[in-house]
Amino acid sequence: MRYLLFSMLSLFLLMSCGDKKNTKEKFIQDSSGAINNVSVVTENDLWDGRVGEAIRAVLAKPIYGLPQDEPTFTISQIPPAVFSGFVTKNRTVLRIDTSNEAGIKILEDVYAKPQKVIVVSGKTKEDIINVITENESKIIETFRKEEMKERMRQMAKSPHSFSSIESKLGLTIKFASIFDLAKEDGNFFWFRKDITTGHSHLMLYELPYDAIKRNDSVAVQLIKIRDSIGQKYFKGRLDENLDKDGNKITSYMVTEDAYTPFLQETIVDNKPAFESKGIWELTNDFMGGPFVTYAIEDKINKRWVIIEGFLFAPSVEKRNYLLELEAIIKSVKID
Repeated sequence: MRYLLFSMLSLFLLMSCGDKKNTKEKFIQDSSGAINNVSVVTENDLWDGRVGEAIRAVLAKPIYGLPQDEPTFTISQIPPAVFSGFVTKNRTVLRIDTSNEAGIKILEDVYAKPQKVIVVSGKTKEDIINVITENESKIIETFRKEEMKERMRQMAKSPHSFSSIESKLGLTIKFASIFDLAKEDGNFFWFRKDITTGHSHLMLYELPYDAIKRNDSVAVQLIKIRDSIGQKYFKGRLDENLDKDGNKITSYMVTEDAYTPFLQETIVDNKPAFESKGIWELTNDFMGGPFVTYAIEDKINKRWVIIEGFLFAPSVEKRNYLLELEAIIKSVKID
């Protein structure tokens, strides 16, 4: 009987502990905050000195591929003494600790969910600065991935219903139903969404496998491809109008010559891809903006899948709109 009572009591205690654990996990609060806004938890004297300068050099560095300088992230500095309650719920947090060995830790869901908390530690200011500088890419990539996941989550609330994308291109891609179909021509798709003072665009199409050669001229090849697509589909407001001499005006989208496009190799849907960023403009017109193009090598189907996002958004910040387009592109799944 004693053994039976002891067993029942032990079982009860285990179940109680399990309930407490589940309750704790259940009641963790949802994270919040504006897209691309990082909370930096550090003392004021560090923020106002060289440590703060190092943090800003990483988190607030200008984004390549935009017409005007915009910071990678918007930063909110918070002293540790007041870092409590609602302010701990931001999705992305950088915390500076000065009492430990030099290093960096990436933590998940510390104060809210989903959340990424990067802890940079060091005994001296120089230690902290070195850790931040040496881990610049890791810090930026960690926070960008978290913000892309959040953007994808928001878009999933109202998914599009264009089934012909999968039937014609053999792929699925996630974007919100607010995007309208502007053009469908065989295996070419162009979608458009109105935004503040402008519009956001997404286009998808495929090319034969021999259309892009892996050599030193990849950047030139990609420019020629997108310019040919621009000339065919994206006409300017003045196209087909007559100038003062009665000559017909041609106006279409091209890659701006004065702004060298950025090119790098990356991975999309576990497939090799080229990522290109730059500025587009209309010939014989005064419209332009940033673009991001991914050329995905689909070896199984012997083709290249091209997905591009571009913006026309004068007089407003473009960073978050461009993040949305990149999140859409990276959601692609090729059959």
